[in-house]
Amino acid sequence: MQFPDGLYYTKDHEWLKVDGALGTVGITDFAQSELGDIVYVDVDTLDESVSKDGVFGTVEAVKTVSELFMPVSGTVTEFNEGLEDAPETVNNDPYGDGWLIKIAIEDASELDGLLSASEYAAMVGQ
Repeated sequence: MQFPDGLYYTKDHEWLKVDGALGTVGITDFAQSELGDIVYVDVDTLDESVSKDGVFGTVEAVKTVSELFMPVSGTVTEFNEGLEDAPETVNNDPYGDGWLIKIAIEDASELDGLLSASEYAAMVGQ
C-alpha cells in the first residue's frame, strides 16, 4: 500500500497535493482498496466554495457509495473528466491519473490540521 511523502492526508482518507495556492485532491490507496471496484465518481461542486470537511462529491463502488470530504476550505476549479469514462482509474492510480478535483485553497492555515504520510499510515495500521 502506498502513502507518498509530500502529500497531506485526512482522517476521511482523502489526500491533498499543494502547489502554491492550488491543490489537487484524491482518495488514498487505502480508501480505494476498501471501497473495491469504483464504477462512478460524482462531483457537483465545480466552481463552488466548499468548507473544510464539507462534502464535495461521492464515489460509487460496486457495493457502496461514499461521500468525498474537502481536506481544506477551497473553491473547486476542476474535475478530472477522464473519470467519467474510466472511473476505475481511481483504483489503478489513486495518486496520479486517478485524482478527483483541483481546488483554489482559501485558508492555508488549515493544512496544519492534516496528517503526514507516516501519521496516516499509522492511523490505518500500515
